[in-house]
Amino acid sequence: MEAYILAIISSFAAAIAVTPLVIKWAHRFGFVDQPNKRKVHQKPMPRIGGLTFIFGTGIGLLAVADQLAADWQTTVAILAGALPIIAIGLLDDKFALRARTKLLFQLLSASIVVIGSGVSIDFISIPFGERIDLGLLSSIVTVIWLIAMMNAINLIDGLDGLAAGVAIIALSTMLVIAAGNPAAYGLVFAFGFPLIGSIGGFLIFNFHPAKFFMGDTGSLFLGYMIGILSTMGFFKSVTIVSVVVPLFILGVPILDTVFAIIRRKLNRQKIGSPDKGHLHHCLLNRGYGHRQAVLTIYGVSLLFAACAILLSMSSLWFSLLVLIVVALLIQLCAECIGLIGEKRKPLLNTIRKWAGAGAPLRSK
Repeated sequence: MEAYILAIISSFAAAIAVTPLVIKWAHRFGFVDQPNKRKVHQKPMPRIGGLTFIFGTGIGLLAVADQLAADWQTTVAILAGALPIIAIGLLDDKFALRARTKLLFQLLSASIVVIGSGVSIDFISIPFGERIDLGLLSSIVTVIWLIAMMNAINLIDGLDGLAAGVAIIALSTMLVIAAGNPAAYGLVFAFGFPLIGSIGGFLIFNFHPAKFFMGDTGSLFLGYMIGILSTMGFFKSVTIVSVVVPLFILGVPILDTVFAIIRRKLNRQKIGSPDKGHLHHCLLNRGYGHRQAVLTIYGVSLLFAACAILLSMSSLWFSLLVLIVVALLIQLCAECIGLIGEKRKPLLNTIRKWAGAGAPLRSK
């Protein structure tokens, strides 16, 4: 445990120490995010802040080198797979690449780690049934999962401190659950502690008002690592809710991604097209301040995290009860903060028009 404590402290300090250099490099080499009508910030912002926690994670990994050496093949594959995603993130932060180009690099990174390490989703356990062995499909499903996580974290990176805070909550939850599961220990701890420490160092400068953004360099790397750790930690554990636990841990980015896809399809937009319909945009539209919106989403993430921990320790019937209660709580929270109301009616109108259900809804 001493090595893990040293890892989180050293990664935290390293991320803070390198921050001034990253900000300087961003301005010098043009890695700057310009404001526009879709974005929240009002002035040019450095946007390769993800390099701070990538560097910090690397420093933290030195403290757990013995743990990494015990499974060196997987470690090498994870680090090798990270290189293409970091490279495409940097290029996108500089030149704003097409979604198709980024997807190809995401596919490359996911394929490297799956082929090189053997990390895969081998089976899925479902309630009231036997586990489903994926067989030859396991590698394909794993690649899809990793790509989905990269894009999920990327999509919620829309407010100061939002993606970083949600990532810390998700990673911390993974470590809590992995601590009680010997099959999920190992590299989950070795990578998880440095990641949490380095993201914490980054968050000091990224929380509102932010000094810089993580950019695609950071968000894609975070999604990549979270996808890998969730695969290593939970999908291989034989529990009745093994498929539900990681989904709860990553509930906020997953749900935001799903609704973004539905919204854009209904509005006949490309799935990769940016818009201002994400959860954090809706909160801002309802009058929430920047910090209030971020802290509200933190709260929802903590609720999901608590449910994930309960699900990992509970019986089937208690798990189902938790799922029902959480669904009701989310509905209640949505009503209270006004997410289901006037600001959602454009989406409701789109659904009605798409379904041929008559005239649009109007506000009272």
